[in-house]
Amino acid sequence: MIPCLIVGVLNVTPDSFSDGGRFASVTDAVDAGVTMVDEGADWIDVGGESTRPGSQPVPEDEEKARVLPVIAGLRDRLGGRARLSIDTYKSGTARAALEAGASVVNDVSGGRLDPAILGVAAAARAAVVLGHLRGAPATMMVDIDFADAVGEVTQELAARVADARRAGCAEIWADPGIGFGKRLSQNLALLRDLGAVIGELNVPVMVGVSRKAFIGELTGKPAGERLFGTAAAVAAAVLNGAAAVRVHDVGAMRDVVRVAAALIRV
Repeated sequence: MIPCLIVGVLNVTPDSFSDGGRFASVTDAVDAGVTMVDEGADWIDVGGESTRPGSQPVPEDEEKARVLPVIAGLRDRLGGRARLSIDTYKSGTARAALEAGASVVNDVSGGRLDPAILGVAAAARAAVVLGHLRGAPATMMVDIDFADAVGEVTQELAARVADARRAGCAEIWADPGIGFGKRLSQNLALLRDLGAVIGELNVPVMVGVSRKAFIGELTGKPAGERLFGTAAAVAAAVLNGAAAVRVHDVGAMRDVVRVAAALIRV
């Protein structure tokens, strides 16, 4: 059984839904990434463009300016203690980030918005995380239409996995895109039936539920007060077979992952 890895979220953006504008400098961002690794993160996911619902695209040069110094700084400070991923759907940003020290491309669109990104990952022998997203972040919540969210997300992710295999990607992960163009009931169905998604895809699955809006809908709490709701969702993801969970609160979620993993029969 693949152990459930902890992916620390490091957003170097002014407008992310939970932690936008948190870091005043590259040094602050790098320090935060190192702290997450000290707290138990197995990899750090660096993002330079918010993909929250309704967010607007960032020019590639601006995205690179935000993420590349942070990735290079983490590469130097961590010395291989953790994986580094670039959270982007742009092939140019992905290529530059891999050259700067990242070894994983995390694309919320699964290669749909810029198909060349799969070739970039393949050429670098980098891992790729294929997210599920219909449309683009700016419009994904406008027209949500699923007859069977679990079945349709699984089918569409399977097509993305096939594309990545054809491109020659060496290591392929999938992400059901919880919170990305899904309503509360659909997010809960994907989390509840995660095992079925994993069984059909036959690749490791990363789940991102940390502080997301569906937790706010259930608890009535703003993003910064969703720790316990996140803990419940992370535990469910682990118990249902997630190979990685993408989280903001690494130290707390490390304990959640350890306890949940210990409950799994092997």
